Amino acid sequence: MSQCCCPSSSASETSFNCPQGNHRGKPVQLITLKSLLTPAALERLEPHHEYRFCERPECPVVYFSNQGDAFTTNDLKVPVFQKDNGYDVSVCYCFGWSRQRLQQELVATGHSTAIESITAHIQAKRCGCDVNNPQGSCCLKNVKHVLHQLQRSCDS
Repeated sequence: MSQCCCPSSSASETSFNCPQGNHRGKPVQLITLKSLLTPAALERLEPHHEYRFCERPECPVVYFSNQGDAFTTNDLKVPVFQKDNGYDVSVCYCFGWSRQRLQQELVATGHSTAIESITAHIQAKRCGCDVNNPQGSCCLKNVKHVLHQLQRSCDS
């Protein structure tokens, strides 16, 4: 599989945990927060802090810092795939693949072109996961997971 457009995070691996879930989370670049926070939340952003992404569905926190500040799902401009099971929520934020679109293609054709399509866009340097995807990194793992779930439910 090709590399995604997103460079690896430059945040150091200092130890700090989500203030609500007490888990580590994944380092995320500041550009991700700047792109996706609502204007009111952006006014609270501390650019010198290190931030992590909380992927736990049960936790309302999306981003938390090494200084204890946090942003929740209400602070983002878009729904967060890991925290919102909505049918129309993006799985791939750059190229518009939602759970609904993935399922519709599977039902209509019996297979999905999503992985190949997204991979081709990545190779053409079109993806912008660092600014479009709340997790701040490539969506391919998420897309594969959803496709696997959908295919299993179709086989049942």
